Amino acid sequence: MKRTLIGAAVILGVVAMSAATWANGGGSGGGGSSGGGSSNAGGGNSGNSSGGSQVNLYQQAKKLIDDEKYAKAIPLLQKSIQQKGEYADALNLLGFSNRKLGDMAKAMTYYTKALNKEPKHLGANEYMGELYLELNNLPKAEERLAVLKGACGNCEQFEELDDKVKDYKKARGIT
Repeated sequence: MKRTLIGAAVILGVVAMSAATWANGGGSGGGGSSGGGSSNAGGGNSGNSSGGSQVNLYQQAKKLIDDEKYAKAIPLLQKSIQQKGEYADALNLLGFSNRKLGDMAKAMTYYTKALNKEPKHLGANEYMGELYLELNNLPKAEERLAVLKGACGNCEQFEELDDKVKDYKKARGIT
């Protein structure tokens, strides 16, 4: 019985180490693109000693955002940034979460920071364009649309913002 418990403990240790290696980007190719993010999606270790926790925090925050739990996602994104440093995907989702909670000034700040880090970030350009529409600033929204067109052609983010711009114009009788 004692050997069985020791053997089980060893196996659990190996599984835990393998999971940590995978979370650090040692497993699959590292994050995909969700929430309108870039190809990085916050994956990788970037040479810091915090292990894979920033990946887990970012992924946990993304899940909360998918579940529309924006207020709960914000501290996880902030902690991820604290551990990893500012990166466009987390800044974008901080902007998105704050916008959904009605704090347009914070949302604009985070989108701007994301775009300063990565000017062609698909999600930040789309969401900033949506914010501009919410602020009734059609010319600025159309600027974001032009950036998306140049960055990705007719990608999902372009199509989403383009549809919202068209709806905005239609609702206001703008041709």
